[in-house]
Order: sequence, then C-alpha cells, then structure tokens
Amino acid sequence: MSRRGWVLFTLMSVVWGIPYLMIKVAVEGVSVPVLVFARTALGALLLLPFVLRAGGLDVVRRHWRPLAAFAALEILGPWALLSDAERRLTSSMTGLLIAAVPIVGVLVARLTGDAERLGPVRWAGLLVGLGGVGVLAAPNLGGGSARAFGEVMLVVLGYASAPLIAARRLGGVPSLHLAAASLGFAAVVYTPPAIATWPDDLPSGRVLAALAGLGVVCTALAFLVFYELLREVDTSRAMVFTYVNPAVAVLAGVVFLDESLSKTMLASFALILCGSVLATARRSPTKDVLLEGDVPAPKVTEVPARGATAE
Repeated sequence: MSRRGWVLFTLMSVVWGIPYLMIKVAVEGVSVPVLVFARTALGALLLLPFVLRAGGLDVVRRHWRPLAAFAALEILGPWALLSDAERRLTSSMTGLLIAAVPIVGVLVARLTGDAERLGPVRWAGLLVGLGGVGVLAAPNLGGGSARAFGEVMLVVLGYASAPLIAARRLGGVPSLHLAAASLGFAAVVYTPPAIATWPDDLPSGRVLAALAGLGVVCTALAFLVFYELLREVDTSRAMVFTYVNPAVAVLAGVVFLDESLSKTMLASFALILCGSVLATARRSPTKDVLLEGDVPAPKVTEVPARGATAE
C-alpha cells in the first residue's frame, strides 16, 4: 500500500473509531433526536454540494424505495438506538459490541439467499465471535444494561443488513450519492422530534463540539476519506480498518473519559476480532488447469460488507 493509502487508512480508523466517544459526550446535553438530527443535517449539508455538482439527483429519485430502506437500517434506527444505549453503556463497551457486525453480516447474508458455502473455518469464526459477544454481555445483563445491550444488538443487525440492500438493490447509485441522500432523508425525518425536544438552554461547549465533530468529522469527512481510500487501494484491504475501529473506540474512552478496561473486555475483543477475521475470510479460488481455448470466468467486483456509511 502506498504512503497516501496508509494515511487514508489511518484517518478512517480514527474518524470511524471516535464516534462512540462523541456520542457519549453529546447525550449528556441534548436529546437523542436532537443528536441524530444535528449529525445527519450537518453531514447532508456538507455532502450534498458534491452530489449536486455531479448531477446525480435523477439516480437517487429512481431508487428512492430501496434507498429509504437502506437509510432506515443504516441511519434512522441505528443512530438513535446507539445514542440511547450510550446513556447506560460506556463508549468503549459499545464500540466492542459493534465489532460483531461482520459476523452478523455473514449470518444475515446466509439467511437471505447468499449461496456461498460456509466452510469449517468460517463457521468456527461465527461461533468464536458470537462467544466473544456473550463474554462481553453476560456480566452486564441486569437492569437498564440489558435494554442497552438489546439496542446495540439491533444496531448491529441494522448495520449488517443495510449493505445487502445496497449491494442487491442500489448497485447503480454511486456511494457518495447514497450517503448524502440517506443523511438528508434522515435529517428530514428527525426534524419534528428534534424540534419537540430542543433544549431550552444552549448546551455546553463540550456538547456542541461533540455534535459538530459527529457531523463534520465522523460523517461528512469520513465519507470523503473512505471513497478516496477505495480509489487508492482494493476493497478487501480498505475494509481492514473495520477491525481497527473498536480498538480506537476503547482507547478513546479510556483516555478521554476515564473508562475502565477490564480483562473481560480485552478477552472478548480478542474473540470478536478473531471471529470476524475467520467468518469473513474468502475461499481461495480453485486452481483449475485451463485447457487450450478455455476462458477464465470474469472477476466479480466485491461489495464492502460494512463501511458504506459512518458509525
């Protein structure tokens, strides 16, 4: 990978690893609808000019139904559930649970018609990764924490399902157009509840900075950097940063919010990470000998399993 590729990779690992920290700070001063509205509105305002310049509104209009479904599973539900869950969970715990997305993504794809065979290694990865989630969740399933864990698991399910809609129904929509339209749609939906729960007093500078960071850095900038990364390196290498994000989330929570880091959390992260790597491993193509006149099958472009949108 080139030096520019490494810079972009590092940026992606950070900008999609710190949203959990900023969400934790923001929910201290504003309601969940206000938080989601601020993030989506800022992101949409910064990205829409790029879409308008490219003249892609017709493409978006032609695919509005699957686009609305994608936005619901990727932004509308998950960002509200995630914000509410962080009222009771630490940002580092939330980041570790979200690391299960690749594992659940394999299961969802399998249950919805993916014909790809899961070999012993991938099945082992699924079991190991889900075991890691169990190790992390079991000691905390009491009172409000049980509800928060349930919310994060719904987020994981949404994050795992949305890319399947993008791959199967939105292949003709450029990624930047998809992101901007989804953010704009979410901002419109959250406008009424945001107005109804708007704070009476101006939030603290810390909360305002977190909201700005979520919208500008973790959403708009993250998308632009992500697409540049995809242009610089192949998809499989680019998506490795999804394994680094949880570690960044944990580190940010420990350093900036004084969150504790237990041995159980470290063990669960190791299990989830190993499980994700194994469960998403691609089978090596069979090395058949081509006879004279045979033509190799065309290469199919791989669609990212997760990372089409910001955390």
